[in-house]
Amino acid sequence: MPFTLAILATILGYTWILEPRGVPVAVPAVLVVSIALLNGWRSGEWGLSPRALLPAARAAVLFTAPVLVVLGAGMAFGTLHDRGSVRDLAVLIPWGAAQQWVLQTVVLREARRLTSPKTSIVVASALFALVHAPNPFLMLTTFAGALGWCAIFARYANILPLGISHAIATLALLYAFDDGITGRLRIGDAYLRLTR
Repeated sequence: MPFTLAILATILGYTWILEPRGVPVAVPAVLVVSIALLNGWRSGEWGLSPRALLPAARAAVLFTAPVLVVLGAGMAFGTLHDRGSVRDLAVLIPWGAAQQWVLQTVVLREARRLTSPKTSIVVASALFALVHAPNPFLMLTTFAGALGWCAIFARYANILPLGISHAIATLALLYAFDDGITGRLRIGDAYLRLTR
């Protein structure tokens, strides 16, 4: 899993070492995109199969629909509030699609080469959750989300519906829960600084 390990090292190195020292997020972003591009050129896997777009969209809609339960939980906890807009969704879609592109075309792809199809979904999901450490809320939600997204991509190799699903789920979490629950969606040392 050479590309996966390089990406994990880049993200974890940034969130734990470089970000606290003021290094801009553009530095690891360029590295991760470069690694994923190299992987794409070598593998030919870009996650944009035209034939998979509609089936992936149908599956993503079904997977994302339970977001209403998240909003209901926020209502039950009394934490439901207005935290976003269509503009925020417009920013979250490319962010979610980028994460899905790396997760599916690099991490899941390499995990599939080492394990069975079902195990590879769990491995890729666990690694996705790991980069969201030590935020327990994000680790749990990203693991659960990645299980569904990877299962969809394993059948229908198109990241576009998954990026939209990721964005909608993120926005729902922001609406449903306050910063005390979400940890302001921070990871690495930034999350630990919130608790100090």
